[in-house]
Amino acid sequence: MDIAALRTEYSLKSLNVKMLDKSPIKQFESWLDEAIKTNVNEPNAMNLATVSKDHRPSSRIVLLKGIDHGFVFYTNYDSKKGQELNHFPFAAITFFWPELQRQVRIEGKIEKVAPSLSDQYFLSRPKGSQIGAWASPQSQIIPDRTFLEKREAEIIEKFKLEEIQRPAHWGGFRLVPDLVEFWQGRTSRLHDRIQYRLKDKNTWTTNRLAP
Repeated sequence: MDIAALRTEYSLKSLNVKMLDKSPIKQFESWLDEAIKTNVNEPNAMNLATVSKDHRPSSRIVLLKGIDHGFVFYTNYDSKKGQELNHFPFAAITFFWPELQRQVRIEGKIEKVAPSLSDQYFLSRPKGSQIGAWASPQSQIIPDRTFLEKREAEIIEKFKLEEIQRPAHWGGFRLVPDLVEFWQGRTSRLHDRIQYRLKDKNTWTTNRLAP
């Protein structure tokens, strides 16, 4: 396979800074809504990049689960990403919607969401996912699959007669953005890149970047 020869010509849309919302979060919501209506596969999937304690980059795909003044996702606080975010509370997330030839990059500070919000989301999850949050010692080395299935059976038995409550080690993080970049694919690799950068608490500056 000649990987170097793989290429796609982008020509679906263009991106004009004058047509964008003054708020990058509102602009993102508009793009996300379009991605959902276009039936993009996993439109809320995002790459989350963190920094480890030994200053190495680390990334994985997680799911966006809420938008307010930031971008909310949930995880095991004791997991690798959870520990990294607690140690260094800054991160970057990237969305890629190939069906629309679009990408969004977001950088900012990380904070934990209120416990009540984590409780609310946890109770909305399917029961199997709730059990999984209790059963999985996420990111830890385990001996085999049987170990995990045994823990699952124990949790099912434990909560057989009562509602499953959110474990203390599981909850939400929010990335509060200070930089957001919208990328629209264009022909000849002369893509449109519009960057929002936070100037003060409520003001954003926008600039066009070279592709």
